[in-house]
Amino acid sequence: MQNRWNETHAAQCQSELELRAYSSRLLGEDSSLVLAGGGNTSVKLSTENTFGDTLEVLWVKGSGESLKTITPASFAPVNLQHLKKLSNLEALSDTQMMREFRLALLEPDAPFPSVETILHAILPHKWVDHTHADALVTIMNTPNAEARVREIYGNSVVVVKYVMPGFGLAQACKRAYEQQFLSEMVGMVLLNHGLFTWGDTARESYDRMIELVDRAEDCLEQHNAWEIPQPKLENNASTRLQIAQLRYDISSVAKRAMIVSRLEHDYGFSQRKNLEDVAQRGVATVDHASWIKPKPMIGRDVQAFADAYKNYFETHSKAGESMLDAAPRVVIDTKLGVLTAGKTVKDAQTSGAIFDHTIQIIERAERLERWTPLPDEKLFEFEYWALQQAKFKSHSSLPEFAGEVMLVTGAASGIGKACAEIFMAFGAAVVGLDLNPAVKTVFTNPEYLGIICDVTLETALQDALEQTVQRFGGLDMLVLNAGIFPASQQIANLDLSTWQRTMRVNLDANLSLMREAHPLLKLAPNGGRVVVIASKNVPAPGPGAAAYSASKAALTQLARVAALEWGADGIRVNVLHPNAVFDTGIWTDEILERRAKSYGLSVSEYKTNNVLKTEVSSFDVARLAASMCGSAFAKTTGAQVPIDGGNDRVI
Repeated sequence: MQNRWNETHAAQCQSELELRAYSSRLLGEDSSLVLAGGGNTSVKLSTENTFGDTLEVLWVKGSGESLKTITPASFAPVNLQHLKKLSNLEALSDTQMMREFRLALLEPDAPFPSVETILHAILPHKWVDHTHADALVTIMNTPNAEARVREIYGNSVVVVKYVMPGFGLAQACKRAYEQQFLSEMVGMVLLNHGLFTWGDTARESYDRMIELVDRAEDCLEQHNAWEIPQPKLENNASTRLQIAQLRYDISSVAKRAMIVSRLEHDYGFSQRKNLEDVAQRGVATVDHASWIKPKPMIGRDVQAFADAYKNYFETHSKAGESMLDAAPRVVIDTKLGVLTAGKTVKDAQTSGAIFDHTIQIIERAERLERWTPLPDEKLFEFEYWALQQAKFKSHSSLPEFAGEVMLVTGAASGIGKACAEIFMAFGAAVVGLDLNPAVKTVFTNPEYLGIICDVTLETALQDALEQTVQRFGGLDMLVLNAGIFPASQQIANLDLSTWQRTMRVNLDANLSLMREAHPLLKLAPNGGRVVVIASKNVPAPGPGAAAYSASKAALTQLARVAALEWGADGIRVNVLHPNAVFDTGIWTDEILERRAKSYGLSVSEYKTNNVLKTEVSSFDVARLAASMCGSAFAKTTGAQVPIDGGNDRVI
């Protein structure tokens, strides 16, 4: 376990709250300690109120905040005396506890306090850290967990048997602390939950966390249960249609489009001989059930999984509880490996990170003794805990294209780049293709995948679609944008090589991509959508642009035929005809001057040479392309829509 403390960085903190955020980030940056917004930290400080009275304040991580990126503003200041009084009550319902937290919150715009706030309050130490360290979680999910924990730590920690998070857990920890505490103790182990450490300084609490986790890792090493092989998954044959079909089936059960992502490696887990047994025993900690369901799906029978989940719900539910969607969040298949699903890219990646660590925990527990997680009833209790559901529901409002995947060509600049940005703003995962290497870095968020691709090569397009499905699970929307505009040339002087190159890029490449994408678009949960970026030159060609005009006209005709042929597959195909979009890659100063001259106009006049006397930007085109993929155009296919400020020749 690496100790990440840096005294120089710590000394730069201007306050103890900044120091609290700094040491919290050190924990959050290590995924073997904290995952998916888990873990918790706090510090107890004094302040004066408006009347000059001294108040003891617990600054605790806000609910849903991430330790990896936490800042001072992410902590909730709570009246410590109020919390201590609450801890003395015999009982406190979840609803009452949340109400009391709100009453005790000292800043109205601060994040809401973590559900473990009372637990932090009852520990009589200034600095408190809490993690779910993989090594310790591994040990806690074996048959002799408590005995082994006591053997590892001796009198260094208080040990608390598993209790459901909430007020009951705070009470159990308070009793255990009062009964077991010795002066040499530096932490508390909550069985099947996690590890707390404390200290008089931020560094002392952090160092103790690292030291205690080190001991757990040493125990696993001593039993040859630490190192796990990481064989690279072979992926020689195309699996994109199988994954897309799986995504369609998962989305059907979830009743919404879902992102499905394939783990790069699975430590050989999908090939385990006893996979059906070991993978179905449960999850590493109860909070993971909210992300990855109590069990993964083995194989690809989504309906059978949904039926089993319904049975799980009916077995453990109480009156008034409503079943969550029954779609799996983790799929283990001997051919496809491990895939994870989520409503968004972030959700799918979170599920992936959790199950990646779960595999490691399972493998180590099996090597140490036997993987024995908590039983289904405990998992259900947490998964359907009202406070946990409320936390997820608070993030349930999603944009229109959440869970959907869009691919756009020519994404490194101009209209393609603008489309990528707009579609991501509407919640889509976006794959951008371009010959320009800048396509890989034009966006850095996880919802974007940039692929260097020569669209005139069919093998390159096939590889791009394979990467698309491996990363996001399928394809819902296709924007055909890449194109070239050769230098102005009269037909009398037009050479065949220029003509053929223009056709190859503007027409042939789009035919190839449409053909290869068609099987994926058929499996789009909400129906496939194609938007073709054509040109004003189709209805109103200009002199000197024969190759460009003819290629875009042919592309438009191709789109019209596709609309006729693909309607039965639920795929909509519509065409946009932009004009004079001057912030794109095809409009060099030289081309702009030549085109303006061919119309007898200045460059300035040429830019606004339309009925509305306005310029059309790449973002204007992108917004309309997104609308054509949205609900407003749900019953429209085969349409050709100009976006040109009004062209008198087109009108």
